[in-house]
Amino acid sequence: MTAVHFDSYTDARAHLKALLDAAERGRVATVRRESSTTALVDVDRLRRYLAAVTPSRAQAVPEADGWSIFIPGLPIAADGRTFNEAVTEMVDALREYAEDWQDHLLDAPNHHENWGLVQLISLSDDDQLREWLVGKAR
Repeated sequence: MTAVHFDSYTDARAHLKALLDAAERGRVATVRRESSTTALVDVDRLRRYLAAVTPSRAQAVPEADGWSIFIPGLPIAADGRTFNEAVTEMVDALREYAEDWQDHLLDAPNHHENWGLVQLISLSDDDQLREWLVGKAR
């Protein structure tokens, strides 16, 4: 089977099952609406891909009273008495950033290109974000 494409929202709606089935199987599934084309992608596939191509670059720093974690170039940082507390706080900070981005930062020039990170955060559960930040637990 080849890619599934519909040239209008009306056609896509009439064939929604075929469109969703194609996306779930990993096939190219697109819908054209006016002058733009949108791709449908299975959430798990997209999340795994974004995690692979978006390194966290998180840096953890031990301090006298605990740990600090930050991501260079992003306004996201967290502190905790233990490393695990700091990571948990960082997951919360990432979620807050994603909400702020969706609400008002997506058009800000210094945040606009963070859409992939926001998608990754939004599509991940807390354990997946923790793994993305610090790697798999051994």
